[in-house]
Parts: sequence; structure tokens; C-alpha cells
Amino acid sequence: MRILVTGHLGYIGVELTPVLRRLGHDVVGLDTDYFASGDFLAPPDDVPNLAMDMRDVTPEHLAGFDAVVHLAALSNDPLSDLNASLTYDINHAASVRLAEAAKAAGVSRFVFSSSCSLYGKAGDDELDEGAAFNPVTPYGESKVRVEQALSELADDDFSPVYLRNATAYGLSRRLRADVVVNNLVAHAVTTGKVMLQSDGTPWRPLVHVLDIAAAFAAALSAPRDAIHDRAFNVGRVGENYQIRDVAHLIAELAPECVVTYAEGAMPDIRDYRVDFTRIERELPGYEPQWTVRSGIEQLLAAYRDGGMTADGFTGPNYFRLRTITGLLDRGDLDPQLRWSRDRADTSSLELQPS
Repeated sequence: MRILVTGHLGYIGVELTPVLRRLGHDVVGLDTDYFASGDFLAPPDDVPNLAMDMRDVTPEHLAGFDAVVHLAALSNDPLSDLNASLTYDINHAASVRLAEAAKAAGVSRFVFSSSCSLYGKAGDDELDEGAAFNPVTPYGESKVRVEQALSELADDDFSPVYLRNATAYGLSRRLRADVVVNNLVAHAVTTGKVMLQSDGTPWRPLVHVLDIAAAFAAALSAPRDAIHDRAFNVGRVGENYQIRDVAHLIAELAPECVVTYAEGAMPDIRDYRVDFTRIERELPGYEPQWTVRSGIEQLLAAYRDGGMTADGFTGPNYFRLRTITGLLDRGDLDPQLRWSRDRADTSSLELQPS
């Protein structure tokens, strides 16, 4: 299968790409590469890359592809809050245009990286895919809108599927430290403190980045009837945690560390639990391998072996908002988050090395 992966140089994308290649797929990337400074331990795989902005994709660019895996987005709530209108422009409008271009080009399968954040704030019940949407951020709202638009495009020739990722964690070569488990473990390794920014009571569904990659691979190979115009919460049954319990688990695995709370720590408005029964039962080939405990163990070893320092952790490289803000301040990006310095010729269809 010839697959275009948007956002292939991001936190998930750099780990998904080799999974797909090992399965024998012909993979091409598309990424503006905002986060090249975030390499940790090793660089991403070198794959052919359409070096262009997702907002500029036309059907011509997508001719010959069997599937599109759409990961690219302004990738978390603080970053989307930087400019809500840009979040809707990139995460919503451009995503819908990409899907329309894929359909026009004859691409038969469109795997959309959605998010459990579209459930927003909920009670203690575990939410399945039929639960009401209640997003509390522009990022979550953008995911709702794209799912709804893709459903309207679905027909006999175009099969979208919506993978609602839980909050990701785990080692990636394009590391993020602005996701909760990665962040807490980095605090522990670099300061000896597991620092909670909230009061620790909110619930989060959590999933390892490699289990996310496995879900996308399974969605690409599954029979059409199993995935057509369907949503799947991506995670593992039993992997919902209150944040304070994650913190105490880190302290258990790194007993030299203590759990602390930031001054003025308050409850987080994002508070929900998710049911992962459907994906484990109904997505052929999906078998999650990771738990939060094993992911913490992986991160502890990687941060220590990789020499993660307090300066490295608190710097801009592993935080999406800080990276984008730095690029804006230096003039490398214009206010629309387009590169303002010389880049590859994005009007060409010629593939560029990553």
C-alpha cells in the first residue's frame, strides 16, 4: 500500500513511519518540520517527503496514494490556545480540504488522528465512542468538527476512520515533554521531584506512542467494513489514571524522588475517563503492549541513559508551544505559522529527503 503520512516528523509520526515500513508499505511523508530541534537519542528515519505546508495540498499531490494517515496538527491545547483562529484554520479547515483532495484523487482510506480530548469534561463514567462531545479547548473542538466533516464525505469509494487517541506518553525520537507522563518523569530525573501542576485529581486516559502506532497500522490493514466511518478510542482497557496516581507510581519506580505540587495547583478542567473496549474487540490486529508502569520504566531509563538535564528539559526543544514561540520571535515563522525563510520549493511535486 502506498501511504502518505502527514506529520511524519512529529512525536507520533517518527515512530509510526518505521512500523508501516516494516509491514511492507511504501511510505511518503508530509511535514513542515517545525520541531526539528526536538530530536532525542537518534534522528527520525529518512523517508521521501513532500516538503510543503498541509494547507497547500491539492488532489494532484495525492495522486497514486492508496491511503492517507493524517497526524499533522497544532498538537496540544496550550499550542492551540496561542491563536485559536489558526487552530481552526490548520486543524479543522485544512484537514477537511486535505480529505476532500484525497477523495478527489481516488484515495480510498483516510485515517484521521482524532483525540479523546473531544470528550472534554465528564464525570466518573468511562466514555465509549457514542458519548456526547464536550470539548473545552479549540484543539478538542477542531477534532469534533473534522470528524463530522469526514463523515459527510464517506461513501462507497472513500472510507474515513477516526482514531481518538488517549493522552500519549512514551519514548519517541522526536520527544515531547509537554505531555503529562513524559513531563512528570523528566521532572523526577532532572530535579528529584515529581512536580504536579494541577491538584492531581483529574482523570486521564493514557496510551503509549507505540500502541498508537499499532492502532494506525491496524486501521490501514483492517477490512473496510470494520473501519468505515467509525470511531475508535485508542488505548488499553484499564489504562485510565488520576494524575496524582501517575505521580506516585513514578515515585515508586524512582524512590529517590518525592511528589510535590506547584504553588497554587488547581483542578484541571480536562477530566474524563475512556472505555477502550471497542478497539480491543473490533479492530482486527490491534493488541496494545504497553502500560503506564512499563512506559515510566522506559522513560526513566531513556532519560538517564540519554543524559537529560534540567536545562535541556526546561528549554524549548521538547515543548511545542515554546518551540513555536521561539520560531515566531526569531522571525523564522510568520504570524500564519508559515516559514518566512528560504525553504524547499513547495510548488513542486518532487519528493525531497526528510
